[in-house]
Amino acid sequence: MSDRRDPVEARADKGRDLYEVSTWEARSAFDKLSAGLYSVGVSAARLLVILVAVAILALQFALGGLGAVTNPIIGVFVLLSAVPAFALAVYVWYADVTTSEPLELLVGTFVLGVLFASFAGIVNGIADWGLQSLGLTAGLVGFVFQILFFYVVVGPIEETVKLLAVWLYPYRKPEFDAVVDGAVYGAMAGLGFATIENAIYISGQTQGIADPLNLIAAGTGISAVRALAGPGHVIYSAFAGYYLGLAKFNRENAGPIVVKGLLIAALIHATYNSLSSVVPAVVSNATGIPWILVFFGFIIVYDGIFGLLLIRKISRYRKAYHEAHDEPPEGQRAELTEFDS
Repeated sequence: MSDRRDPVEARADKGRDLYEVSTWEARSAFDKLSAGLYSVGVSAARLLVILVAVAILALQFALGGLGAVTNPIIGVFVLLSAVPAFALAVYVWYADVTTSEPLELLVGTFVLGVLFASFAGIVNGIADWGLQSLGLTAGLVGFVFQILFFYVVVGPIEETVKLLAVWLYPYRKPEFDAVVDGAVYGAMAGLGFATIENAIYISGQTQGIADPLNLIAAGTGISAVRALAGPGHVIYSAFAGYYLGLAKFNRENAGPIVVKGLLIAALIHATYNSLSSVVPAVVSNATGIPWILVFFGFIIVYDGIFGLLLIRKISRYRKAYHEAHDEPPEGQRAELTEFDS
């Protein structure tokens, strides 16, 4: 690795004071004031982002129909729809071979995943409105632009806001002390995103249904679909989170590493959206199998493939971790036992 120090610092005697020549630390009162203002500014910016997300979510509850989740029946369906995603997130947490992550960081990341979903919703909505205004949503042209919409807007934006939830809170904590921690927190952000997305879909599909039996019938179908769609968010953001963890411990290449993680997550996400809108219909028409069964089968296969790839990546880290801890420190030989020659 190249020497990232200034030439003066690199060649100077170690005892030489190079303060404000080629090095800097907060010494004077003015230095400390500058450092304090920077810290306050960064904290205020983070708080502002969170407050804006809270305000948008509140508006969705008040004006957008999301308040329907206060109905016990709808609320239960939302919780049930999140169970598979929750189980997958718990598995990723369990697979972390390093120290367990604190509950407050896991919950905080989940909450931020819920809140920041609103940012993706706004951007997706504006882009979709633009396509409709330009008449680019019908026929073959509409199909092509829909696929582009998944790859250019939906995938990148949704994966970015989920990764933002990780970067804004746990990433900066000392407990984030291993590459694999990124996958754990990414999974929690994905769980939060999937939960609020499920709530929006279920509330929208059951809006206006007053009869409890009809509500249960409608809620059962949409909840089953959302239950299988939810784990995808956990998988995508766990990939992106893993690379964010890799970036934290490889600062010289942090930018490209983060971009790689986002590209992987966005491509898997967008490909899922694209194929799920075509494959089940084509297979159902060709075979006569009910669409809903083909759709469920497609999700299981698709998420299963990338879920196994994620597990493989985490397992590779776990193997390297055990190997590193089983080897004696550099320069030391392991003690021979009476059975060693």
